[in-house]
Amino acid sequence: MANTSARMLRLLSLLQTHRYWPGSELAERLEVSLRTLRRDVDRLRDLGYPVDAARGVAGGYQLQAGAAVPPLLLDDDEAVAIAVGLRTAAAGAVAGFEETSVRALAKVIQLLPPRLRRRIDALQAVTAPGVLGGGPVLDPAALTTIALACRGEERLRFEYVPRDGESAGRHVEPHRLVALGRRWYLIAWDLDRADWRSFRVDRLTNPSLTGARFRPRDIPGGDPVAWMRQRLAAVPSRHDVSVVLALPAAAVRQQVGHWASVEAVTDDTCRIRMSVDDLGWPVMILGVLDADFTIESPPELHERARQAADTLLRGAADRRPRGADPH
Repeated sequence: MANTSARMLRLLSLLQTHRYWPGSELAERLEVSLRTLRRDVDRLRDLGYPVDAARGVAGGYQLQAGAAVPPLLLDDDEAVAIAVGLRTAAAGAVAGFEETSVRALAKVIQLLPPRLRRRIDALQAVTAPGVLGGGPVLDPAALTTIALACRGEERLRFEYVPRDGESAGRHVEPHRLVALGRRWYLIAWDLDRADWRSFRVDRLTNPSLTGARFRPRDIPGGDPVAWMRQRLAAVPSRHDVSVVLALPAAAVRQQVGHWASVEAVTDDTCRIRMSVDDLGWPVMILGVLDADFTIESPPELHERARQAADTLLRGAADRRPRGADPH
């Protein structure tokens, strides 16, 4: 009985993982016969889990939306609050939790009935998180769709605008969403190019699930984050920024530690480093910190900082109407 119970929990976990499981593949994962699998599915149904079954050679099983996990005694408002909170965290509100939040969000959204999904979308549409970002604004629904495709091993179609090019349709086998710096990237096997590709999510529109499942390939090196870092490091236009600030390292980390590495130079000075493709971001950080600084690299940052200073001085200049009494 203990082995049967453990197998039932494993079966329930697998059914939560994918939108649809072919019966033969599910039985292989559980190391049981198709007959035993059918009995285990019937036991789940007796426990109140609505498992849909498709008969025939290509038959399989899937859980109905909203019934993939045991009851958690959450009312509608609590379920909505959890989903909205995960969306906020995925946007970068909590440093280091972006990817975890997207994976959890994909699970939660998949389980919710349509009426609650509509409530979440409506609430998200009329709220804005007060998070210091600087990165591009993403569509939470698009991010969730991509996450579902990665989790369900389902082919994905979308429109994509590359850095130097026109919008074009893409058909991919999505592998992993990766958050680096202030951006989200989708790592996927591009079916049209027969090769691994990365896509910036903010340049991706209208993602749609195709319903066609695939067997995942092994990404080169085995580590999606390391692969993505190597990919970004090869981009020639990125700037390696290094600036020494007349502030203690602890004070700087509190404000920008999520967006840059901070190392102490002395008790009263520190060095910040970052790799960016837009020098406007480090200029904004230097303005917010409001402290003396020395730019070490790149040389282009000197000119960009001077341009920003000139713009601010012009905007702050005295604009009194002619003839106005200066006193």
